[in-house]
Amino acid sequence: MDDTRTGRPRRILTVCKGGHCRAPLAAAVLARHGGAAVETRAAAIRNWHIGEAAHPTMVEAAARCGYDLTGHRGIQVSPELLDWADTVLAMDHTVHDALTTQITDPSTAAKVRLYLDGQDVPDPWEQPDEAFTACVTVVEAGADRHLEPATT
Repeated sequence: MDDTRTGRPRRILTVCKGGHCRAPLAAAVLARHGGAAVETRAAAIRNWHIGEAAHPTMVEAAARCGYDLTGHRGIQVSPELLDWADTVLAMDHTVHDALTTQITDPSTAAKVRLYLDGQDVPDPWEQPDEAFTACVTVVEAGADRHLEPATT
């Protein structure tokens, strides 16, 4: 799982619209499932929640499943963050499209993929608490596919 060329952990960046719900959750899930072989960060394509904690309902839903999001603070995607990452996981098609249209380097664009094959991770924003719990379930179910040994 680590980068065999450098011996360092594989770097995975998770990205959602606001960096407030899905991306911090996915980063926490991947970090726990990947252990020392993975380093994760979460970011947003929008500047809505920069510097803010994760959504309180997501913090609660994640905690019920053993994930701690209390240390998360929102950051926006930057060229430096994209360079840092080995893999960039978009939580939905809108985020994926926004990322790929702003990237000019083909090698960086090749790192961007959807978290779920061909489908969106539903955004629980402004939904009932159950949507946040369902989001945790979906993100957990999709995690292992990103933790296979790196091929690059």
